[in-house]
Amino acid sequence: MPITRRGTANSLLWIETEIMAAEYIRINPSNPDSKSLNRVVDCLKAGGVIVYPTDTVYGIGCDMENVKAVERVARIREMDPKQVNFAIICHNLSHLSSFASVGTNVFKMMKKAFPGPFTFLLKANKKLPSSFQDRRSIGIRIPDNEIPLQIVEKLGNPIITTSVHDDDTIIDYTTDPSAIYENFKDKVDIVIDAGFGNNIPSTIIACTGDDPVILRQGLGNVDAIF
Repeated sequence: MPITRRGTANSLLWIETEIMAAEYIRINPSNPDSKSLNRVVDCLKAGGVIVYPTDTVYGIGCDMENVKAVERVARIREMDPKQVNFAIICHNLSHLSSFASVGTNVFKMMKKAFPGPFTFLLKANKKLPSSFQDRRSIGIRIPDNEIPLQIVEKLGNPIITTSVHDDDTIIDYTTDPSAIYENFKDKVDIVIDAGFGNNIPSTIIACTGDDPVILRQGLGNVDAIF
């Protein structure tokens, strides 16, 4: 996290920016402790960016309501903030209508799939926050991992999610949280260590047309929900 100090030297204004390394927080995914979760939530409320575990690969995210934080995640991923299409992690399906339009059949499918390693691409509605305006679709995730679910519940808003990719030409995703920390400690505010992650992403199902379409076969077994 950059901290800017201002002062004078030889009657001239100088500005010094110090880059502080991200916090490294270990959390047990089977029994997340409230103190650590609250620290993460406080960071998100302050506009912070975190790396966190899911039921698939590790993700980078922030409060979806914070425009500057969303833009920061886009820069970390070297994307144009106006062109990104981040998915969001929700705590449950109760507030789905706040972000997307979904039919009865798709909703039944989502109830079978969640919590689990799926991303459903749905038609976005006009209630989305400003950082998601002009979006025609939005990805919805409810991972089978208590850490992001409890973070979202405590925060009161969904968080955006984008996968932590590896620079290796063979390995797509970094699974070791200590390696993730070394790669992102100067880019994010908190890295959560919940043990090794998976190296297979979520299954993406587009439900924006007449029939569901599998855009990416990932960890989720579609036979169990169709």
